[in-house]
Amino acid sequence: MSDTHIFFAKGDSPEMISAFEKAQSSFKYFWRELSWEYRRIVPGLDLACVKVAFTQEFPGQDEPVVEHMWINEVNFDGEIISGTLINQPNELTNIDNGDAVSIPLNQISDWLFAIEGKTYGGFTIHAMRSMMEPEEREEHDNAWGLEFGDYNDILVVNKQKDAPENLVEHPMSRNMKEKMMEFLTQNPEMINNQDEEGYSLLHRETIAGNLSSVETLLFMGADKQATTNQGKTAMDYARQLNWEHIIPVLG
Repeated sequence: MSDTHIFFAKGDSPEMISAFEKAQSSFKYFWRELSWEYRRIVPGLDLACVKVAFTQEFPGQDEPVVEHMWINEVNFDGEIISGTLINQPNELTNIDNGDAVSIPLNQISDWLFAIEGKTYGGFTIHAMRSMMEPEEREEHDNAWGLEFGDYNDILVVNKQKDAPENLVEHPMSRNMKEKMMEFLTQNPEMINNQDEEGYSLLHRETIAGNLSSVETLLFMGADKQATTNQGKTAMDYARQLNWEHIIPVLG
């Protein structure tokens, strides 16, 4: 991804603020897709990255300098997004290309993933594309080497016309249900195992919005009351991320 041909719009415009809000509210779908990508033997995504607002205060300036830049190698624990900066700052000196970063969800300004060249998310990108002339928009898209499509129709999930249920649950969650049951039967100690941060499989699958996986874990005896080191149950994350299809199952 090159910075050279990326067009920028004023960050505090109403259009950009709206884009930030849409990106934050729909980030859970980005993470759902990426959580399955990390389990694939053969990669399915062309790219997956998150745009983050970085700030720095400089002497003599009333307002901090804000730069929105992309990170990849993204992880999410239900609270904090972590990754690696893949842009070179224009003005900021407190961060550099290649640095590891950790930020809360409300500090992201966009997310983007691509499958076979087709993009999902990219709310700020589409806001900028909407203000371009057709030739300028074509140049922008060619610089990315991606199919952004109609800026009035932003895709959030990889759905098919014959599979509207993909809007609710990722197809891999349904397709892997039997394998998960088999894994847990063979490794019962994993049902309630918690990592060093206190996350169990039930926490992780809930954060990713995987209903079939959550149902399987509960059937196998997963503890709904288990808490992370931050004192959060799986239900806490289901409510926090507004996974409406999982809340009743954990209730």
